[in-house]
Amino acid sequence: MKRRTLLRTAGALLPVLALPGCASYYYGDKAGGGGGGLMDLITPSTIERNHRAADALLLQAPLDPQHAVLVATLVNVDRLNESSRLGRIFSEQIGSRLVQRGLRVTELKLRENVAMQRGTGELLLSREVREVSRAHDAQAVVVGTYAVSTTTLFISLKIVNPVGNTVVAAHDYAMPVDENVRSLLAAR
Repeated sequence: MKRRTLLRTAGALLPVLALPGCASYYYGDKAGGGGGGLMDLITPSTIERNHRAADALLLQAPLDPQHAVLVATLVNVDRLNESSRLGRIFSEQIGSRLVQRGLRVTELKLRENVAMQRGTGELLLSREVREVSRAHDAQAVVVGTYAVSTTTLFISLKIVNPVGNTVVAAHDYAMPVDENVRSLLAAR
């Protein structure tokens, strides 16, 4: 009986012990936690998934905390010049996580030399990555796409080296399409 209880306790602790922690070891855990006032827009599990995705990128790409990183708005994979409130808030959460991990993220919305279209955000096409990165002295740019099916939202993130547009890290993940996701997708 005691062995069964011990196995049950170990089984319950295993998922907790397996939580991602390597990124905080490498980059330092500057701040934890999630969203605060965003809770009425998206569930904590959505924020957590975006933070885990950013952590997964950091495990693949050795970025220098002394040099800036740019985060572009996630775009619809079928219409690369189009985003939604979902694409904008997801990119905000990914950028926030990079800052929490000790990296310098340049806020593009405050810069004059990045053209922004109302309702789309900071959309960086391949030809623009090098020019915008050079203007902001950025070592890397995080770009991403999303696609939605009836039940699942698929997200693909990449860290791109602005010199040559080489992908140095990539991470794909998915989440269920719930009412919050539908609402964010519908809003432009």
